[in-house]
Formats: sequence, C-alpha cells, structure tokens
Amino acid sequence: MTTRTAARLGVAAQYGLLAGPLLSMLDSSIVNVAIAPIGEDLNAGLGTVQWVTSGYLLALGTGLAMTSYLARRFGTLRTYVVGVVAFTAASVLCGLSPDIQFLIGARILQGLTGATLVPLAMSMLLGSAGASRNISPLAGMVLFLGPAFGPSLGGLLIGAFGWRSIFLINLPVGILAAFAARAIPGDVAPPRQKDARLDALGLALLAFGLFGVLFGLDRGASDGWASAVSWIPLALGALLLSGYALRSVRSPRPALDLRVLRDRGAAVSFVLCAAASVAAWSILFLLPIFLQQVQGYSAFMAGLAMLPQGILTGLGTVLGQKVAERIGVRFTVLIGFAVLVASSLGLFAVDATTSLWITSGILAARSAAIGLVVTPLLTVVNRSLRPDEQADANTVFNVVQRIAGSLGIGLLAGFFATQSAASGPVDALHEVAIVIAALAAVAAAGAALLPRRHP
Repeated sequence: MTTRTAARLGVAAQYGLLAGPLLSMLDSSIVNVAIAPIGEDLNAGLGTVQWVTSGYLLALGTGLAMTSYLARRFGTLRTYVVGVVAFTAASVLCGLSPDIQFLIGARILQGLTGATLVPLAMSMLLGSAGASRNISPLAGMVLFLGPAFGPSLGGLLIGAFGWRSIFLINLPVGILAAFAARAIPGDVAPPRQKDARLDALGLALLAFGLFGVLFGLDRGASDGWASAVSWIPLALGALLLSGYALRSVRSPRPALDLRVLRDRGAAVSFVLCAAASVAAWSILFLLPIFLQQVQGYSAFMAGLAMLPQGILTGLGTVLGQKVAERIGVRFTVLIGFAVLVASSLGLFAVDATTSLWITSGILAARSAAIGLVVTPLLTVVNRSLRPDEQADANTVFNVVQRIAGSLGIGLLAGFFATQSAASGPVDALHEVAIVIAALAAVAAAGAALLPRRHP
C-alpha cells in the first residue's frame, strides 16, 4: 500500500494538504504588520487591537485540544476539509469586519478552525502510509516560505490594497484547497471511529490549561514575566495541564492520548523538535526587527532576506528523510544540530553594516540544518504509530512546539531587549546567537538517545 499511496499523491493532493497549514501559519505572523492600520481604521487603541493576534493564538491552542477527538469522531480527512472551509469563511468575516469587536471574534473563530489544519495534514503527509516519500521539494518549501515571507507579504498587500486584503486573499487559496482536497487518497487518512466518545472533563482541563499557558506566555512577552497578568495564568494553566495528564492515564478514551510520550524515542524526538523550533523561530522573529531598526531596511526587503532560508528549509525537509534512510536517524539529526551550532555562531558576522546577502546566507544555512533535524524526527514518531494514533501524536507535537516556541521566543525577545538597552542591538544579537548555539549543542548531545535508524 505504501508505494501505491505515495504514487497517487499528485500535485492537487499535495496542494490540498499543504494549503491549509500554510494559511494557518501565515495568519499567525502576517497580521503583526497590520496592527497599526487596523487600529487607525477601526478607531481602536493598541491594547484592544493586540487581541487580534492574542485572541487568534489563544483560540488556536484551545482548538488543538479538540483536534484528536474531532478526527476520531468524524475522520481525519473530513475534519481537515471542514477545517479548511471554516477557516476560509472566518477569514472572509475578518476582512469584512465593521468594528474591532467583530474582528476579534472572527479571529477567534479563525484560530479555533485553523487549529486542526497543521496536525491533521502532518498525520496524512508523514504517517505510516508513506505519503511523505513522494512530496516534492517545492511542496516542502511552501510550508516554510509562509512564516518567513508572511510579514513582507502582509506589508505589500496592506500598502497596495489595505489591511482587509491580508484576510480576503485567503478566499481563493482556501476555495482551491477545498476542491484540491478531493484528490487526497482516502487511505492516507484514518477513518472515523464509530465508538469515539467525548471526554468532556478531560477536554475542559486540556483546553483551559492550554488557554492559561498560552495567554500567560503571550502576556509575559509583552508585559514582563514578573507581571501578575503573566504568571498567574501560567501557573493556573500548568496546574490544569498537570491535572489533565493525571486524568489521561486513567481514562480509557482521553481527549488527547499522551501515551506516545511513554516511548523514549518519541519523547526525545518531541523535545529535540521543540529545541529546533526555538532556535529557528526566535531568530526569524528577531532578525526582521534588527534589519529594519538597525540596518534601515524596509519590511519588504527584510522579508526578502528570509526567502532563501524558506527555500533551503523546504529542501531540507524533503532531503532529511532520504539522508536518514541512508546514514541513520541519529547521525542525520546530529549533523543537523552541528550545522545549526556553526551557522548560529555565524551571526557574529552580522552588524549594523553587514550586507543583506551575507545575512541571508547565514539564515539559509541555519534553515537547511532545521530541515535535516525535523523531518527525520517526525517521521520516526509517525511510522512507529498505528494510523488511529497519528492525530494524537501530531497534536501533542504541535502543543509542545507552540508552548516551547512561545516560551523560547518570549524569553529570547526579552533578553534581546534587555541587552540592547545595556550594550546595543549588535552585541545583543551576538549574545542571543551564543544562547541559541548552546541550545543546539545540548540538543545535539540529546540526539545520542535516538534510534540509529527508522523503526
């Protein structure tokens, strides 16, 4: 079945599986450049407009709690397609919002509906059916060009057509994705489980726990980690998540099955993926700010500098699995983290006058390393699971990645701001590079715990 399924995953099916995650990830970053024009057009203060981004991220975390149950209850492919359609409709509502309250509500709906897109697409692309073996390098690039090029695309659209265009552009992309999803083979997606039951209490613990943690992380990054509005939700959220973890062990049908974490290889893979995400996305967050505020480039040029890293990451995600099948998972991941250490230290070459091409080349090397790390790790996890376990595993991965990413980016952004005030932005960037290189070095040591080859 593996060869037949992979062979039938054509261009239309790949587009259907990739467009949903791309839209979800784009809308996590593209709106950041629209905060000022939205506030001006809708007569809203900054504190209120910030909920356009915070509400989306919080709803995304809450929606993740429901993803596995929805996949079991209605089937992975059907849930994914409904998510694409609902996300597209919510995007239209965002673009037609008459006031800030309506926009925040529509963004919350966007987050809830978009939560299913990444983990379910990953289940079908990386699952035991082997579809990922036939994914083209271009398809791999698409997923990573979105976050890298999102702010620049947003700036271009806002400048030409206004802030509403960043939402309305999702309409044609989403409609095409919904039609293209009809070409996705049914045997890459687990069917619905007739005996699926809703664990209401577990779902409440998980949803409110994720809400508290993500809200606390979001507030900590903006208001400071010592602020009560940050640490109180963080503490309550962590307490609720701990309660859910204890309940899930005793429940025959938990809302989100955490048993995948009992496997050492899977647990190590999740931790290493989280470390790689922090190392990648923290620089992706900080460098555009540095390029604009210190080197004086426009938002579009800063985004253009991110383009090669999107291409290299896309190639790396495709080639990483093939390299792992030749030399083994452990050595592939180790090489990836070693390249990440070296290229992160390469940020010492970046100062106020560094050529944009040099900066772009350093970022591209880092991104190639991320590709070598992430794909083998995720494939190891998914190929050791039954099809009905993959939605849970990929949802757990996305939860871990989002929490680790939010925490890592928040802490490093705060560290960068503090060090910039003390010694200037150039020295601050170099100190962040040391921290990221150290994180990658520790992760490289952790790669020794991985299996030598795919299960």
